Amino acid sequence: MDDLQGDEVSEKRWAEACRREEAIRDLIGRNPDGLKGRDVSELAWELGLSRATTYRMIRLFRAGGTVSSLIDRTRGRRHGFRALDTAREEIIRQMISSFYLKPTRPPFSRLCRQVQVSCEAAGLRPPNWRTIKARVEDVDLQTRGRRRGETEIVKATTPTPGDYRASRPLEIVQIDHTKVDAFVVDEETREPIGRPWLTLALDVFTRMVTGFYLTMDPPSRLSISLCLLHAVFDKSAWLREREIEEDWPVAGLPETIHVDNGADFRSRAFERACRDEGVKVNWRPRGEPHFGGHIERLIGTQMGPIHLLPGSTSSNIQERREYDSKRHAALTLRELERYVALEIAGQYHQIIHSTLRRPPLAVWREHESSVTLRLPQDRLKFWISFLPEDERTLRPDGIHLNNIRYWSPALTADLGRTKDRLLVKYDPRDLSRIFVRRPSGNFVEARYADVTLAPISLREAVAARKALNAQGKREVDMRAIIRTALAQRELVDRATKATASARRSGASRNSAGDDKGWGSLRGVDSSKPVPFVEDTE
Repeated sequence: MDDLQGDEVSEKRWAEACRREEAIRDLIGRNPDGLKGRDVSELAWELGLSRATTYRMIRLFRAGGTVSSLIDRTRGRRHGFRALDTAREEIIRQMISSFYLKPTRPPFSRLCRQVQVSCEAAGLRPPNWRTIKARVEDVDLQTRGRRRGETEIVKATTPTPGDYRASRPLEIVQIDHTKVDAFVVDEETREPIGRPWLTLALDVFTRMVTGFYLTMDPPSRLSISLCLLHAVFDKSAWLREREIEEDWPVAGLPETIHVDNGADFRSRAFERACRDEGVKVNWRPRGEPHFGGHIERLIGTQMGPIHLLPGSTSSNIQERREYDSKRHAALTLRELERYVALEIAGQYHQIIHSTLRRPPLAVWREHESSVTLRLPQDRLKFWISFLPEDERTLRPDGIHLNNIRYWSPALTADLGRTKDRLLVKYDPRDLSRIFVRRPSGNFVEARYADVTLAPISLREAVAARKALNAQGKREVDMRAIIRTALAQRELVDRATKATASARRSGASRNSAGDDKGWGSLRGVDSSKPVPFVEDTE
C-alpha cells in the first residue's frame, strides 16, 4: 500500500491533485450519462492540461476514486513551474489588478488579449494563456470574488455565523469535543479515575448523530479520527456488541466536515486522509465559536441526561453545592459509552427536534434513498490512515511498541537489510495488532509475538504498567538497602586502609635490603635460588 500521506508528496503537488479531483468529480457528477468531447475540452482548458492528459486523469480517477490517483508523478519540471522574466511577470500582475479584477467581470480571454498587447508594445514575447491562468489562480478566491462582484464565490468562501445550512444528508458534518460532566470509575477497583472526553459528529441537514468517541485522553487527532471511523461505517455489529436494539442507520462518507480551528483539527495527515476520499475539511474562523452552533447545541442536549447520573459534576457550581461527585461516581467508561449510545439512538433520534419539527430519524429515513452511499475505496487503507503512528527499529525478535513485542513473517525479508526506522500504525483500543510499513511502502499486519496474550487497550496497558511500578515500590525494603550500603561503604574503607598499610610496609623493606635490582622476585623459591647471570656487554 503506497503511503501518500507522508512528506514525500509536496504541498504543491497535493494541492494540484486536489484541484483536479474537485473538477473531475464535479464534471462526472453533472454528466451521469457520460462525457462528451466538448466537456473534456472545457475541463482540459480549466486544468491547463492537454486533452489526452485529461482523458488519462479521468480514467485514473474512475479507477481509483482518490486524490492520490491524480498526483503528478512525472520527473523533471513539474506542472505549474514558473520561469517568466520579471518584466512579463509585472505586466501580468498589473493587468490582473487593473483590468481583470473589476465589477464589469471581463472574461479571461480579454485578459489574455490585454497581456498580449502590453507585451508586444514592450517588445516582449507574450506568455502562454496557461501561464496567465496560473497567475489568476494565485489570487485569493474570496478577494477575487469581492473585486469582481461574484457573489456566489464570496458566499461559498464566507462562513455564515449561526446559520450554517445543508441541503441534503451528509453534505456537512460538524465535529467537536466536550469534557463530560461526570466522573467515571475504574473497571476493577471501582475507584474514580476522572472525567472523560466526548467527541461527537452531527449531520447538519438531518440533525442525526453520525458517530461519537469516548476516551479519557484529551482531544487529539486520534479522537477525531476514531469518531469519524465510527461515523462512516455501518454500526449494526457495534450496536449488537453493546446489546442495543435501536436502529442507527447513518453511514457513509460526508462531503464536508466542519470543525473548529484547534490544533487537533489542523493535522496535515488527518486533512490528507479526508481529502484522499473526497471529504473536504472546513475550519471555522478563529475566535468565532458560534460558527458551530449546531454541534454546540447537540453537546448541550447530550449533557442534560448525563447530569442525572451518579457522579455528575453538573455544569453549574451553584447546582452542585455539597454534592461529592467523585464519591458518588458509579459508571465505568464502557458503561458510560453504552449509556450515551442508548441516549442517542433511543432518545435523541426519536424525539421531535425543535428546529426540524420532526424526529431526526424520520428526516433521515425520508431522504436516505435519494443519497448515494459513498464508502472508502479501500476500507483498510482508510482506517489505517487515521490511526496514530510511531517509528520503531526492526529487531531480530520483532517490533517493540508500548513494551509489547510484535512479529509478522512478512518482516523476515527486511530483517538486517534496512537500517531505517519503520513507520508503525496502531489502534489504541486494541493493541493485539499493529501495522508496519515495510521499506517497499506496503503495510503489513503484525500480531503479538506471544500468541497467548489477550487483546488489551493502550489505556489498560499504561494502567497495568503503573500498577506494577507501584507494587515494585511497595516491595522495596529500604532498611535492607541502607544496611547493605553501609556494609559496602565499611568494606571499601577497610580495604583502602589495608592496601595503603601494606604498600607502606613493602616500601620500608625494599629500602632496608640490598636487592641489587631483583626486587620482590629474589628468593621466591628458597630451595631453588635464582642463578645470577652477569651481563658480558
